[in-house]
Amino acid sequence: MGDFEPEIVGFLCNWCSYEGADSAGRAGKVYPANLKVIRVMCSGRIDPQFVLKAFREGADGVMILGCHPGECHYKDGNFQALKRYIFLKKMLTQFGIEGERLQLHWISASEGDTFVNVVSEMVRDLKKRGPFVSIVCKGKG
Repeated sequence: MGDFEPEIVGFLCNWCSYEGADSAGRAGKVYPANLKVIRVMCSGRIDPQFVLKAFREGADGVMILGCHPGECHYKDGNFQALKRYIFLKKMLTQFGIEGERLQLHWISASEGDTFVNVVSEMVRDLKKRGPFVSIVCKGKG
């Protein structure tokens, strides 16, 4: 496991979390390159099928990053994201996927340090857990 580098797919809302990641970059903050960012207009736009596809395509973990509750540019998108996250956690367990492989965090545009911390923490956690392997999600045919 010493050489294992987890692949993480991150769905970042355009208005807050993506800007938080961008501010971390502008400030020269260093964070693991394990995160593959998918920019979405709103965390509420993330369909559960997107998360399942990420695991099916080889992700070891998935992050959903959105605006803080009450600060969504689309009113209640982050509350929709929270509902889907709760649903997904239950569903993933049934597929044999550890719930810790899916994370939800609220990160505003000014929270570059928080962005760096949550990404770094997830990478550390997944390195301990090891690669994600599941016949259900990765099996062909």
